[in-house]
Amino acid sequence: MPATHEVFNQATPLGDHDAAEDPALLEGLRREGAAWAETDVREVGVAAGSERVRAWGEAANTYTPVLRTHDRYGHRVDEVDYQPAYHVLMDQAVEHGMHGAPWADDRAGTHVARAAKFFLWSQAESGHGCPISMTYAAVPALRHSPELAAHYEPLLTARSYDFGSRPPLSKSGLIAGMSMTEKQGGSDVRANTTSAVPTAEGHYLLTGHKWFTSAPMSDVFLTLAQAPEGLTCFLVPRVLADGTRNKLFIQRLKDKLGNRSNASAELEYEGAVAHLVGEPGRGVPTIIEMVNSTRLDCVIGSAAGMRAALVHALHHARTRSAFGKRLVEQPLMRNVLADLALESEAATALMTRLAGAVDRSVRGDEGETAFRRLGVAVGKFWVTKRQPVHAAEALECLGGNGYVEESGMPRLFRDSPLNSIWEGSGNVAALDVLRAMARSPESVEAFLTELNTATGSDPHYDAALKRLGQVLGDLDEMQYRARSVVELMALTLQASVLLSNAPAPVAEAFTASRLGGEWGHVFGTLPRGVDTEAILDRALPLG
Repeated sequence: MPATHEVFNQATPLGDHDAAEDPALLEGLRREGAAWAETDVREVGVAAGSERVRAWGEAANTYTPVLRTHDRYGHRVDEVDYQPAYHVLMDQAVEHGMHGAPWADDRAGTHVARAAKFFLWSQAESGHGCPISMTYAAVPALRHSPELAAHYEPLLTARSYDFGSRPPLSKSGLIAGMSMTEKQGGSDVRANTTSAVPTAEGHYLLTGHKWFTSAPMSDVFLTLAQAPEGLTCFLVPRVLADGTRNKLFIQRLKDKLGNRSNASAELEYEGAVAHLVGEPGRGVPTIIEMVNSTRLDCVIGSAAGMRAALVHALHHARTRSAFGKRLVEQPLMRNVLADLALESEAATALMTRLAGAVDRSVRGDEGETAFRRLGVAVGKFWVTKRQPVHAAEALECLGGNGYVEESGMPRLFRDSPLNSIWEGSGNVAALDVLRAMARSPESVEAFLTELNTATGSDPHYDAALKRLGQVLGDLDEMQYRARSVVELMALTLQASVLLSNAPAPVAEAFTASRLGGEWGHVFGTLPRGVDTEAILDRALPLG
């Protein structure tokens, strides 16, 4: 072998690592009432950090779903074939209760435990998290119709992944999907034209075209259609009770930027049988139960993507040298890596705080219900906006190696914009915050009460709170300035969680960089005096 082929000064493979060795996650798990789940969470973390599971994720994204409209005999079947690794990932996620299982568990903290496991598992592969998230979110919406919930909820919460086209109530477990948006409306679902005609048998027949339906092999779908009384929510089974296929037809699969392991399709309803969920004409209030839950999962998913990108970037920098030093020892690279670590920890801390609010809200805590309404919307806007720039900077830490598919970084980058678009893009999310503030004054009070818990602990934070109070008191042109208002709300919320719970080097660096001085949103601009060594060692301890 010629000497020119000697390989040296390349980063070592990441190999197996325990993804749950994440202080911000474990501290949040304990703080929010789910310490009892740590053993299970750590089990998921060991698996999620393994080369084996990362290989499943790579395979599921390399050999992407394929649509089969007809079988070999010419029968219309509308089936999507997945790479087998996709089903293994789904099976493990369901077995560990990352789907609807928390709704069947009365223990305090169960939604926090589920969030922690979903956060870890999404680091290995995020695409299959879409149907897992929708199944989790379908349960509270379905409860608007107790009779339907009595039949379907036990199967949506069962820890059994039972893939295949069979009548839903004959299966050991179910996966739920959403089929909402249409060509002409997008996020404006009130513009939907799909019609719902009541029948003498007590169900409805739906006719229309759905522009974006993720996970079209789900067993049931929650959808919106125009009933005589107005926009209404319905449950649509893919297979009817007698074993025949419901009249919903896949027109094509979307060729997406990322999220490629997960099929997304255009569906045509041609008199599809559907069951009423909630009150006729009250489709939006009914489906908002599902949206609130999936928006939390957008925050979890983006936090997971940041954590995965940080781990790859920091491992690379610790095992590769340039200009006579390891990359991590170079001052500017340390600044960049510490800044990425701050962003990741702030996202993780906020994610666990929001999951705790959801858990306590479900159990009847009115204060947490009010905080959840605004906190989740603010978190969804900001954390999902930060993931793409975080992914790009983390990729750049690997240089040209990060631009190569084998590094895994391009997939993280391609997947990064999704959560900002799903369940309402940036403008929709920001305007939803303003709407919540106008319609639910108690949510504003609860949000400010949360922020006040950290008052007096940091001068940058106190100054930011003062600015926020001035901004919220000036409603002129609020819609035009919605993004900057929600950004300040998000940063102060993240800072309050860190100041109350994180080590001083982390909290102080976050407030100094995000709330003090002239932060330009560019990673690697932490001010002098920041303890980068403490931040990086906390993010990914050596050894």
